[in-house]
Amino acid sequence: MDKKSVVVVEDDQSINELIRYNLERDGFSAEGIANGLDAVSFIEQRLPSLVLLDIMLPGLDGFEVCRRLKSGVKTRNIPVIMITARGSEVDVVRGLQLGAEDYVVKPFSPKVLLARVKAVFRRSSAGSLEIHTGTRRVIGELILDTDKHKLTFRGRLVDLTALEFSIVEFLSRSPGRVYTREQMLENVWKEGRFIVDRAVDVHVRNLRKKLGAAQDYIETVRGVGYRFKEID
Repeated sequence: MDKKSVVVVEDDQSINELIRYNLERDGFSAEGIANGLDAVSFIEQRLPSLVLLDIMLPGLDGFEVCRRLKSGVKTRNIPVIMITARGSEVDVVRGLQLGAEDYVVKPFSPKVLLARVKAVFRRSSAGSLEIHTGTRRVIGELILDTDKHKLTFRGRLVDLTALEFSIVEFLSRSPGRVYTREQMLENVWKEGRFIVDRAVDVHVRNLRKKLGAAQDYIETVRGVGYRFKEID
């Protein structure tokens, strides 16, 4: 099996080298880039398995790099983990709204960073998702194929990230049941203790946009959390 490839976009050379050292020691292939503009071009050519992206960068900042990657046909499905020294929730939410899969706040331990990287890869692998395989879940006009890791609505494929698919899969197990944000973090993210509650809201909002006319299948229960619509 080929190694998973990770591009580390970080202008602090010592941090860049430290991240790459730990990734390679854990069996990943890692490349380092120090400039945001160079990173976009490099990633478009190499198409890595994942991008670790700092926010404060020369050339282009991390937010703009993320925006360009997520708007590119070839790069939009590459998972991005934002790395930021800004601990404010506003920056975290902005990164997630742009399509980042996750985030890590500096200073961080290599162990935590590797855990987050592995979590993204686990979600990206349909075979490793903790769901009932070999089934097609039909709910109204939605069809969730857990073997093929696909969601269709009225015969149209809905292009979801691995995390968005996991959210739909989890909520649709029990239509009508309300799940709190904490329960979703524990069951979907697994590493939920590291993540702000707002991350759930941002990913659900992005998911609804992609669902389009089917967005009402995911209902908000104010002050509690979310549930999947019951179909009579």
